[in-house]
Amino acid sequence: MKIYVSLITAFLFAGCVSQFNPAKSFNHDYQQNAEITIKELSEHIKYLASDELGGRFPGTPESKLAQDYIIKQYENANIAPLGENGYLQHFDFVSNVVLGSDNHLKIDNVSYEASQDYIPLGFSANDSLSAKAVFVGYGFAIDDSVKWHDYSDINVEGKWVVILRSGPEDDNPHSIYNSHLPLRKKVLIAKDNNASGVLFVNQDSSDTDLLKLRYDNSFSGVGIPVLHISQNTAKNLFKNSKQDFETAKDKLKSSLSPNSFDLPEVTITAAVELEKTMSSAANIVAFIPGNDPNLKNEYVVIGGHYDHLGMGGPGSGSRTPDTLAIHNGADDNASGTASVMEIGEKLAAIESSLKRSILLINFDAEERGLLGSKYFINNPTLKSENIVAMLNMDMVGHLTDSMLTVGGTGTSPIFEELLNDLNGKYNTGLKLSPEGYGPSDHATFYSNNIPVLFFFTGTHDDYHKPSDDFQIINLEGEKLISDFVYDVALYLSQLPEKPPFTEAGPKEAPTPSRRFKVTFGIIPAYGSQAKGMEVDGVRKGGPADSAGMQKGDIITAIEGKDVTSIYDYMYRLGELKKGQVVSVAVLRGDKSILLTLEL
Repeated sequence: MKIYVSLITAFLFAGCVSQFNPAKSFNHDYQQNAEITIKELSEHIKYLASDELGGRFPGTPESKLAQDYIIKQYENANIAPLGENGYLQHFDFVSNVVLGSDNHLKIDNVSYEASQDYIPLGFSANDSLSAKAVFVGYGFAIDDSVKWHDYSDINVEGKWVVILRSGPEDDNPHSIYNSHLPLRKKVLIAKDNNASGVLFVNQDSSDTDLLKLRYDNSFSGVGIPVLHISQNTAKNLFKNSKQDFETAKDKLKSSLSPNSFDLPEVTITAAVELEKTMSSAANIVAFIPGNDPNLKNEYVVIGGHYDHLGMGGPGSGSRTPDTLAIHNGADDNASGTASVMEIGEKLAAIESSLKRSILLINFDAEERGLLGSKYFINNPTLKSENIVAMLNMDMVGHLTDSMLTVGGTGTSPIFEELLNDLNGKYNTGLKLSPEGYGPSDHATFYSNNIPVLFFFTGTHDDYHKPSDDFQIINLEGEKLISDFVYDVALYLSQLPEKPPFTEAGPKEAPTPSRRFKVTFGIIPAYGSQAKGMEVDGVRKGGPADSAGMQKGDIITAIEGKDVTSIYDYMYRLGELKKGQVVSVAVLRGDKSILLTLEL
């Protein structure tokens, strides 16, 4: 990295934050510093997005190579560690589920083989059940534009229910039944009707594949055993019934109405034992101390995640889930990782000019549900209340038409003016978005009342595909953005008063409010291992806040119906209507509380 010598003019501060004029007080000349170069950005991204790193999936040896590389850059720049073990802040997460030793299925006196005749689903409860069975078609309980109730006039209490995986219109992407096809939703409906176990079976006779056993980011399970059985296995359940398997499913499709009936003289005995596979991930935390006697104990965080999707595959987040290939994640987020390292090196070179301290954090397991940033904010290596702002760099390598998106500009009243003023040097087309919540690690800080700025060059066709490789990176654009964020960080380090926090938009994912008729006004704790739906944040003035719900509460039931995971919560939410008053059971510590929400 080239070294330059130039003159820096001291900042002249006066008055309160609202009176500070960036245009008059900010100077872009620097003392001896380490310039951000295209050459080094290119080297960082090429290595991090190389096949050697295998897609940087958390907990893998390839992820460890990425950690070693990032740490080496900080060591070379003489940037101090501030993890719990040197630069590293380790945390464990569930990366997969595997079959345990006690899995069996028997229909009457015939035993069947796991992974060949049946497979437990990853969200099944670890439990055993011996009971009679009922065929309930598609397992629908629809009461909207379509009326379809497969559980009407049939008693399934304490029994296995046999359910077809798909719907009456197969794979029609525009089918009116599509929102009722998720398997977890079908299991939830079965539980609501007091079934004790679920057997799924493929509808299409040409589809003989069993589902893969995989972890779906919620190990709390659905509370009852759930298996996927082969069609040959299923046909043995219908041998004494009034309809054979083929007749039953054909009648459903032709009549477009329920066709539920008991499966007589058949007893199904099964046990499920799934074991968690735990992996160790690690944030990388580095520290550049400030020098002002009063401000050095306040911190500006510059962060970006370094993990990606590994080999992809079903459930990985890949947009080509049927293709197993290295997802190199050059833009997402080798680009942000490279920028954080280069900005850190440049700031370290002018350490004596910093007033507030700088915290550099490369987050792990962002793609698994912001796990790294959530672990850090819950287990900070310094006082999190002293963090004055968080600058997040996620996908900054694909600048197109000089258009840079910056989210979170409404989380402090100084941000919009600051960005517009500093942009005079760079002349990018700024697209400013005030909302503090977003699909990346800054959301964790925003939900904890910390001002955030999210730098992002937009999604593209290579996003979450194997084709997100080095050749798509706009290095000139990345250097421009890195220099821009450096200026923002330097300004915030030298600002005499901490940026005031303002709430800007809901502290929850925007998707539910568009997808559902109502919202509780909460942030779900994605990746939580709690049995229930853990609350990661509560929007001020929302229904949950008005009812007294708090961050850390675990929702266990809505209107008396069980909630065992975020999936259950979202399905329950879809049943509710605006203006409805609902009871919500939460677990707060070891105390059960019943809240009343008005939607």
